[in-house]
Amino acid sequence: MSTPTTPSSSPFVPPFAAAAMEYWVDAWQRSILTLDVLRERGNICAEHEQSGKPPVLVFDYEIIVDGRKLERAANYALAAIKPPADCVPTDPHKRPFVVIDPRAGHGPGIGGSKIDSEIGIALKQGHPCYFVMFFPTPVAGQTIECVTSAEKLFLAKVNELHPGDAGKPFVIGNCQGGWALMILAALAPESVGPILLAGSPIAYWSGVEGKYPMRYSGGLLGGTWAASLAGDLGNGKFDGAHLVDNFEQLDPANTYWNKPYGLYSKVDTERQRFLDFERWWGGHFLLNKEEMEWISQNLFVGNRLSAGEIFHDEGRARIDLRNIRSPIIVFASWGDNITPPQQALNWIPDLYADAEQIRDNEQTIVYFLHEHIGHLGIFVSAGVANREHNELACALDLIDVLPPGLYEAIITDTYPDMPGLEFASGRYVIRFEPREVADILALDGGRQDESAFEVVKRVAQVNQAMYDTFVSPLVRAVSNESTATLSRNLTPARLERHLFSDNNPLLKAMAPLAEMVKAQRKQVAPDNPLLLAEQQASKHIGQALDHYRDVRDAAGEMLFKAIYESPLLKAMVGINPGAPPAGRPGAHSHGMEERRHLKRMARDARYEQGSQESGFLRLLIYVASGVGVVDKRPFDGIRALMRERGLDKTITLTQLKEAVNLQTYLVRQDETRALQGLRVLLPEPAQRSEALALAHRLLEMGGPIKEEKLVRLRRIGQILEVDLPEKKA
Repeated sequence: MSTPTTPSSSPFVPPFAAAAMEYWVDAWQRSILTLDVLRERGNICAEHEQSGKPPVLVFDYEIIVDGRKLERAANYALAAIKPPADCVPTDPHKRPFVVIDPRAGHGPGIGGSKIDSEIGIALKQGHPCYFVMFFPTPVAGQTIECVTSAEKLFLAKVNELHPGDAGKPFVIGNCQGGWALMILAALAPESVGPILLAGSPIAYWSGVEGKYPMRYSGGLLGGTWAASLAGDLGNGKFDGAHLVDNFEQLDPANTYWNKPYGLYSKVDTERQRFLDFERWWGGHFLLNKEEMEWISQNLFVGNRLSAGEIFHDEGRARIDLRNIRSPIIVFASWGDNITPPQQALNWIPDLYADAEQIRDNEQTIVYFLHEHIGHLGIFVSAGVANREHNELACALDLIDVLPPGLYEAIITDTYPDMPGLEFASGRYVIRFEPREVADILALDGGRQDESAFEVVKRVAQVNQAMYDTFVSPLVRAVSNESTATLSRNLTPARLERHLFSDNNPLLKAMAPLAEMVKAQRKQVAPDNPLLLAEQQASKHIGQALDHYRDVRDAAGEMLFKAIYESPLLKAMVGINPGAPPAGRPGAHSHGMEERRHLKRMARDARYEQGSQESGFLRLLIYVASGVGVVDKRPFDGIRALMRERGLDKTITLTQLKEAVNLQTYLVRQDETRALQGLRVLLPEPAQRSEALALAHRLLEMGGPIKEEKLVRLRRIGQILEVDLPEKKA
C-alpha cells in the first residue's frame, strides 16, 4: 500500500486543486501517525501494568524501606534517588529532600518525571533526595493511619541516615500529598524541616463564586455515599480512574478535543511528549474503600483538617496543625482550577485570626502565588522547576530561620548594578514580604458562601448512614473480584488504551503502515487554505465545548445554591437559618495560654544573657522588624561573615534558628528591655561599633536603607552610645 502523492506542478492543475491534494495527503498521513501513537500508548500502558506500574521517574532509585513489610503494613515505600552520571555528587552533609507524590488516582513519579523537576533541582544542588512511592494495590486492611505510620518511619530513616547539622529534611507534598504531609508534620513535628505544599488542597470548601466547580460536586452527589458505592462495587477497592475522570471532566474541551487534536496537528513533533505524559496519566491505582471513605468524609466534604476535628489512632491523638514546628511553604497558582489559591491558603485564617497569633505560636508560613500556571504545571513544568522551585530550594536555610510570621515570597530578576549581587544565587532574587491574615482573606472576597457546605456536611452524614444501613449490604452481596475486575477494565480510560494497542488484531498492520508513511512524509504548507480552515474549525469546536462547560458549571452552581442555601433544608439539618456563619479562627487553641505563660517564665532571664553574636542578632532583628521585608542577599551575607569568623563550624543551622526565634521573641515581648539588654551583651565600645557597622552593611545589600530602618539604627546608636557609619559618597 503506497502513500498518496501530490500532483506535480502543472499549468493544467488549478492552484486550489493542488492545495487540496497536498492537504489531503498530509491529513491522511497525520491520521495514520496519530493512530500509531495511540497504539504505542496502549502498548506502553500494557507494559507498564505488566511490570507492576513502577514510578514514572526518569531517575534510578533504590527502595530502602518497604512499607508492605512493616508491622502496620501499607503499600508505600521509601526510595533513595540515585543521581545521574552527569550530575554533581550527592553531599551527605547537605539537607535531604523528600518528595511525596499524590495518591489521587494516578501512580507515583510525576514529581521526578523530568530532569528539570523537584527531584532534579535537588540533585543539581547536591542534596540527597528521597521519594515516597506507592504500589498499585493497597494492602488488605490498610487505612490512612497505616499510611501515616509508614511515612513517620520513612522520615525517621532519613533522619537516621543524615544526622548532621544540615537541618531536618525538606519535605514536598504534591497535590493530595500535601494534606498527608500536614498530618504527618502535625503528628511528628520533630521529624521534618521546612515543608512545601505544592498545589495542595487543605481548605476544601473555599473558592470564588462562578469558579472552581469541583467544590460543588460533593453536594450535587448528595455527599460521600457515592465513594462508598464505588468501593463496594470494586469489592472493597476504590478505582482511582474515577478520580482521574473527575479531573478530565473539569475541562471537556481539552479532554475530548484539544488534547487529541493537538497530537493530530503536531504528530511529527508531539509524539514523545504525549507518550511520556500518558504513561503516568493512564496508570490508575487503587485505594481501599476505607481509605477513600476517610478522605471523602474528613476532607473533601467534611473539611475537618483545619478545624482540628480529625483524630488519629482511634481517637488517641487529635491532629492540630498548630503543632507543626517547621516553616510551611504554600505554592499555589491563579491558573489552577483543581486547587485554587483559596483552597491552598484558607486553612490559615481557619487557624489564626491574625498574623499576631501566628507569631505567638512561633509558626512561620510562606506562600507564593504564580500568575497563570495550571495544576500539573506546579510540579511538572520545567520553567517552574528552574525558577520557583529552584529559588525556594536555594532559600531553604533562610526560610528555616525566618522570624515567625506570615510572608509572601516574591521572585524578581537580577540586574547588573543590583546591590549585593555577589550574594544572588543566579538570575533571580527571592525576598519575603510580611503579610496579614486579612491579605489571605482578601484573595477570597468573602467566605459567606461556605455556610452552604456545612449543610452539605450534615446532609452527607444522613445519606451515608442510610447507604451504610440499607444499600451497602446488598451491593456487597452481589459484588466479587470478578465483577470488580470487569468493571475496572470497562472504564473508558482503560478500555480506550486496550482497544488502541497490539491487543487489538485490527491494529496489527498499523506499525508497518506508519513506517511507510514516515518514509514518504509530505507536510502541507502552513499557509494552505484547507489547513487554515481546519485550524479555525478546531478553534470553534474548542470554544463550543468551553461554552458547554461554562453553562454546565453555572447550572451546577445554581442548583447547589438552590438546594443547600435553602432555609428549610438548613432548619431540617439543625442549622439556624438566621445565624451568621460560624467563625473558625481560634476554635481549637487548646492549652495555648498555658504554653505562652511557661514560655515567658523560661525566657524572662534571657534579656540580659547571651553572647556577642546574640547581641548582634538581636540588634539586626530589631532593625529589620520595622518594614519587615527579608531579602536573601543579607542572609547570605551573614552566612559569609560566619564563615569568615569560623562561626559556621560552631553554630549549626538548628542553633541559628533557635537563636533567631529567641531574639525575635524577646524583641516582640518587651522591646525596651531587649534594647537595653544590648548594653550587657555588647559591653565593649569596639563590639558595639562593629555590630552597628555590620548591621548597616548587611541592610545595604538589599538596596538603599529605608528611613524607618535608619531611625531604628539611630535609636540603637543612642542606646549603645556609638555613631552610625558615615554614608558613602
